[in-house]
Amino acid sequence: MDFDTLVTSRRSVRGYKKDPVPRELIDEVIRLAKYAPSSMNTQPWHVHVLTGEALDEVRRRNMAAMTQANAEVKRDIVTHKPYDGIHRFRQVDIAKRLFAAMGIARDDKEGRQDWVLRGFRQFDAPVSLILTYDRDLDPGAVVHFDMGAIGYGIALAAWSKGLGCVTNGQGIMRSDIVRDVIGVPEDEVIMTAIAMGWPDDSFVANHVRSDREPNENFVRYHGFD
Repeated sequence: MDFDTLVTSRRSVRGYKKDPVPRELIDEVIRLAKYAPSSMNTQPWHVHVLTGEALDEVRRRNMAAMTQANAEVKRDIVTHKPYDGIHRFRQVDIAKRLFAAMGIARDDKEGRQDWVLRGFRQFDAPVSLILTYDRDLDPGAVVHFDMGAIGYGIALAAWSKGLGCVTNGQGIMRSDIVRDVIGVPEDEVIMTAIAMGWPDDSFVANHVRSDREPNENFVRYHGFD
């Protein structure tokens, strides 16, 4: 597909078929994504690809830890405070759309809990890509920008091959569990996870699209006539 179609048709996929994704196809997605720009060509990223028993164990232990009373988030990166203002509005807006599509009412505690658990399970995707970077690049404002670039590259490359993705921070709320299961070296910081697989078109939430602000709301031009 042409680039315009690629970027405007891509969507976050939260429901997947059970079909496995060939390792060769995943490798091709990463091969394309690695052409993302990085500061001073540092290419600071590492990608750990999980499937099968390794992913199942991460999924199981992460969900068990995060559903305990007084569950504690243990992410490698420093997380932001709760969203507020326009950011909170956008967060709530997409949640409302997803819940409406799934038929989850405001007072449906069981349905809402099930949705949270889906996130902890990385939406039951057959593949998870754990993105890490070299710890000696912290504090990480610049490297986080670079990691976002390859993350978007993965999402676009996957979409171009018929695969779906969703960036899934819930899946690594317990970075210590991920590190323990797959042996992430201590000199790598776990940034986020990307769930990947073949989109299940029967999963209604996959058809929910988020809005984008018009350019005039966030773009400022300087020095033009």
